[in-house]
Amino acid sequence: MTIETPNWAETTADDIERGVDESIRTVEGLIDELVSVPDGRRTFENTVLPLDRISDVFTQASGRYGFLSQVSANEGLRGVAHREEERLNVFASGIGFREEIDRALKAYASRAEQEALPDDARRLLEFALRDYRRNGLDLDKRTRDELQSLQERLVGLGIQFRKNLDDYEDHIEVLRGELDGLPDSYIERLRTVEANGAVRYRVGLDYPELHPYLDSAHDGERRRELFHKNHNKAADSNVELLEEALGVRASMASILGFESWAEYALEIKMAKQADAVLDFLVDLEAQLQPKLQTDMARLSDEQARRTGAHGPVDIADWRYYTNQVIREQYQVDPFEVAAYFPLDAVLDGMFRVYEELVGVEFERRPDAVGSAWHADAQPFDIVDPSSGEALARFYMDLYPRPGKFGHAAAFTLRGGRRLDVDSYQRPISAIVANFTKPTESSPSLLRHSEVVTLFHEFGHILHQTLTTSQFTRFSGTRVERDFVEAPSQMLEHWCWQPDMLRSFSRHYETGDPLPTSLINRMIEAKHTSSAIATLRQVYFSRLDLAYHSESGRSTDEIARELHPITGFPFPEDTHFQAGFGHLFGYDAGYYGYLWSRVFGDDMFTRFEAPGASVAAVGADYRRHILEPGGTADADRLIHRFLGREPNADAFLRELGLTA
Repeated sequence: MTIETPNWAETTADDIERGVDESIRTVEGLIDELVSVPDGRRTFENTVLPLDRISDVFTQASGRYGFLSQVSANEGLRGVAHREEERLNVFASGIGFREEIDRALKAYASRAEQEALPDDARRLLEFALRDYRRNGLDLDKRTRDELQSLQERLVGLGIQFRKNLDDYEDHIEVLRGELDGLPDSYIERLRTVEANGAVRYRVGLDYPELHPYLDSAHDGERRRELFHKNHNKAADSNVELLEEALGVRASMASILGFESWAEYALEIKMAKQADAVLDFLVDLEAQLQPKLQTDMARLSDEQARRTGAHGPVDIADWRYYTNQVIREQYQVDPFEVAAYFPLDAVLDGMFRVYEELVGVEFERRPDAVGSAWHADAQPFDIVDPSSGEALARFYMDLYPRPGKFGHAAAFTLRGGRRLDVDSYQRPISAIVANFTKPTESSPSLLRHSEVVTLFHEFGHILHQTLTTSQFTRFSGTRVERDFVEAPSQMLEHWCWQPDMLRSFSRHYETGDPLPTSLINRMIEAKHTSSAIATLRQVYFSRLDLAYHSESGRSTDEIARELHPITGFPFPEDTHFQAGFGHLFGYDAGYYGYLWSRVFGDDMFTRFEAPGASVAAVGADYRRHILEPGGTADADRLIHRFLGREPNADAFLRELGLTA
């Protein structure tokens, strides 16, 4: 079976505009049909199912057109896609305020028939009713109109905030000596300029340039300059946008009867209440304090040894001194390690691991490259080995370019859903990342942290594409936001298994696998600065929670007040929140990365059990976690997979807090 995909390569601005117009017309037609049904004749098929079809129209339009705002190399096309995505999203948000749809759902829900629905169909109805209640459809029309206006403004603010980040560029220019500590393979990829007769190298804010420089450049002054630039990303525009968005969210929550946006947002997550999240974060912070003091002392000693300066380490330097401790005390050089991880070898190894894990095959589709949005976007099919049937398609767009989405993420371009008794809509997804691009003389070499990122993001691809949900609403990663990372976090553990690392590492010059002695030293060094790294995540989570729990205070004031959580003084004249993209989409939900890691780490213990088979446990993982998507609450999915209640033992062990 061939999977039909859009032709992004030949998409024009007119195509985007016409496509969004057509999507809106299709949705309006579906709504007209839905609301015209007499109440006495309402069924699941003519009242609830059309809402899932509408959700599918929006998902496909976003994947077909809006996605180009993130990945197109054409600036003009990105601009049109951005504008049309906002138009589509504003229209989509308006559907949630349609009184006639709410009335139709309530009329159907009052009929006895809905009590006999299958679990997932009844869940779809319950979620639809919940959506309209959360949009204020039980309130008077004037209030509903006010809420809709606020929601539409919020959509626009989010799109503009993200666009400012994607379009933002800044850099430092350094002399060759200011690159000491970095390998030639890094330096040769940097852009150069001539100034006053000297060659200068431009180090930008894209991850392949930013992180190695902060990790390894010996020049502390230039490291701190680059750190501050990164912490002021889009600050001139995005601080104002963020503070307006926080005000809009607070107003909406108040109108809906919630104490804060955090309380509103958490109602539909695993945690349920802001107090539960705060207790989790405060308790974790307390448990990390002894390890934090140990981490800080090691970095301070390393700083004194290298520079003679005694006292605390600056926050801009913690990555550098952590890296130096790992180099000196464990003899682990990240660039030496990267030489064993050429991207092609990592991909081949990852595919082998995941093919065994979930019982599929990944087939390259070079014939489909021409229809992708960029030559770097490589298509693959996920194939059922028993039937030869293509179950889904995914693309891998892994290298940075101007205007492209600046982080690493997995995007659903088309969700899975049941079309009829005999056919299922085949999902399409894409990994978008920013790894070092190969040159004529050197392949793309991944640092071990990037290998972990790749394994993680591909976990999202599996979740999105191996779904068997009947409905778009529960397809793939459409689960509680504070669970969605757990299935991928579980898979990161493969990047620390010695046998696994040896199986797919390959030195780009000699072909040798990663030496056992080096793997062992990497594992020994794993917990270096783990408390510092985790407390930064606690800080980001607390910051996000505070932004959405308080009102009337500046984001800078709150950022400064909470910063002691990190163990470092606040970096003056910075506005990190302006570049904190998760404040849109994960609003009041950033804690979910830590919350879900508790479950992801616990889930991996099934693979560590004596006699565990990757294929057998993987089959359970596919059946109980990947395929259901959001058709059941996350705590039920976890319990089915583990066969017991989850616990935090593995999570604490992974932080180095237990023996």
